[in-house]
Amino acid sequence: MYEYTKHRNCFTKDQIWFTEHYPVFTTGPTGYKKDYLLKNNTIPVFYSNRGGKITYHGPGQQIIYFLVDLKRYEFSFRIFVTAVIDIVLNTLKRLKINAYFNRKNPGIYVKEKKICSFGFRIIKGCLLHGIALNIQMNLHPFSLIVPCGIKNIVMTQVFNINPNITFNMVKNILIEEMLFFFKKI
Repeated sequence: MYEYTKHRNCFTKDQIWFTEHYPVFTTGPTGYKKDYLLKNNTIPVFYSNRGGKITYHGPGQQIIYFLVDLKRYEFSFRIFVTAVIDIVLNTLKRLKINAYFNRKNPGIYVKEKKICSFGFRIIKGCLLHGIALNIQMNLHPFSLIVPCGIKNIVMTQVFNINPNITFNMVKNILIEEMLFFFKKI
């Protein structure tokens, strides 16, 4: 992701990466404090240049990385992030999950429990990093940290709300919602 962005030029195509990670804690440059990592564990910590504090990534969580040259479009970073929020909210709505964006503690929540985290970075006018939507994963590692640097935050996932929804169902709807957005620009 960093190398791709570092070597971008006006001919480099934008990309959106859908992925899952092996268990890892990630933290932005302002997000690592000893008191955010609560317990010794075997999960590695990866230091990143994305925005945000410490979080956990693992199998069953849909990570979406956006490698987008914002200079190509007639919208700002804020408009792009608002569109990504809408994409996730529309996806959850189509799954009959009532979610909302919390501006005070940025992320998407269901009944005051965080289901989706955001962390972006802009380098040379290019956006990178993205979102992490909890679908069907082991949530225990979140108890080893102070997720997003917010004490007493409770994490949730799609599976806890409706165990009949599969990872691929969520991924396919996310893709449909993104295609709808990108066709408009």
